[in-house]
Amino acid sequence: MKKVFVSGCYDLLHSGHVAFFEEAARYGDLYVGIGSDKTLIELKARRPVNNERERLYMVKALKSVKDAWINKGSGLIDFMEEIKALEPDILFVNSDGHSNLKEQLCKDLGIEYIVSKRIPHENLPARSTTALREGCRIPYRIDLAGGWLDQPNVSSLYPGPVLTISIEPDYDFNDRSGMSTSSRKKAIELWQVNIPAGDKEKLAKTLFCYENPPGTKYVSGSQDSLGIVMPGLNRLQYTGDFWPSEIETVLDNDILKWIEKQLWLVPLYPRYSNYDVLANTNITAEGAKKLSDAAEDCWLSIQEKNTAKFGEAIRKSFEAQIAMYPNMVSDDIFAVLEKYKKMVAGWKLSGAGGGGYLIFVGETPIENAIQIRIRRGEG
Repeated sequence: MKKVFVSGCYDLLHSGHVAFFEEAARYGDLYVGIGSDKTLIELKARRPVNNERERLYMVKALKSVKDAWINKGSGLIDFMEEIKALEPDILFVNSDGHSNLKEQLCKDLGIEYIVSKRIPHENLPARSTTALREGCRIPYRIDLAGGWLDQPNVSSLYPGPVLTISIEPDYDFNDRSGMSTSSRKKAIELWQVNIPAGDKEKLAKTLFCYENPPGTKYVSGSQDSLGIVMPGLNRLQYTGDFWPSEIETVLDNDILKWIEKQLWLVPLYPRYSNYDVLANTNITAEGAKKLSDAAEDCWLSIQEKNTAKFGEAIRKSFEAQIAMYPNMVSDDIFAVLEKYKKMVAGWKLSGAGGGGYLIFVGETPIENAIQIRIRRGEG
């Protein structure tokens, strides 16, 4: 029998995990590496509901699992020691667990790399730990174009819009992934499991002030709080202040469905703990104008539902960002980007970069990428 290896945290074990293990076991004897409590806290910025010993006990009890253990390492590749000792024939991952780091590791070690999508067993519903844990429905956010214009030192040089979309929490996006995870944690402190009813702009301002109390050294941009709280697509116009001078919201289902179909997220890794995007900046009026122009073009391309223009505008926005904030990217990120450039209409990094997700624009499905749902309204 071939040896098949999978690795993950497997907190709140559910039918989706069991179906995943059963599918992996079709390829051979299944061995499971379980992320430690320390690793889960590092990646997700939360403690597991079930500690590592409980999770190990439950996984080992499954008939599809030949053996399991707690991985000794940390970070996204916390199983380096274990995979070298086991010498598996196959590393099996879910689409949202895929990363180019894992794929490259398998190439280096001569291991077959197989990516599966979540397939519910028979008539059971699709499950995720995110949906089960406390029923938390507080969204994440993606900035499509114009990011950094929510900082006064940029938009005071040239005004312009930031385009954001509010994202349903279908995936347990890694902490420090550029999806406004820090603002989302503050929102959970305030509201526990969902955005309350009421004036959304006022609620976003409450979250912004809660996250940035007087004396805050680095003020988190307001696009984070607005992007989480305001449903749909939002055009936030910045003119040199922390708060936008104008907000335009799009909840048209046809437009939102079109955006969802165009976006493909490829996981990278969480930002490193010592990551500093504000080092080596080159913020200029010319750069701010390019960023603003790209965001305006992006807005128009969405109204036209033009994939080619949409991708080009997002790419130009990203290029304007990294010209002013070169620490957003690294050689590792560029190496992953090169693999996809010819397949897509455009690309960007989630949030301030340094890791997280590469976001691609295209009408053709991208292998091993995940797609998002835009929040339409309440609930």
